[in-house]
Amino acid sequence: MKESFTRLTHWCKQASALGETYYNAPYRAAIARAKREEDDLFMLLVFSEMMGVPNPASWYTLELQPLLLQRFHDWHTRMGMERSPLDHFRCC
Repeated sequence: MKESFTRLTHWCKQASALGETYYNAPYRAAIARAKREEDDLFMLLVFSEMMGVPNPASWYTLELQPLLLQRFHDWHTRMGMERSPLDHFRCC
């Protein structure tokens, strides 16, 4: 009896995971796009002072720049800039 209950529980968990995957599938692309746009806006906020745009939160975003330098190249190419928009900062 305990064995059949364990099998039933396992089957229910698998069915739940399958149903969740089926339900979320149409929204994956929209969620990924929204996350990418949010990340792009955050990158613009962090590097805006270097581009000449006044940033009232520059004191707080300054410490994030070293963490985001690895993703900077992907960001500026996705924004349509062939080269780095920063004069004193080269990434490619």
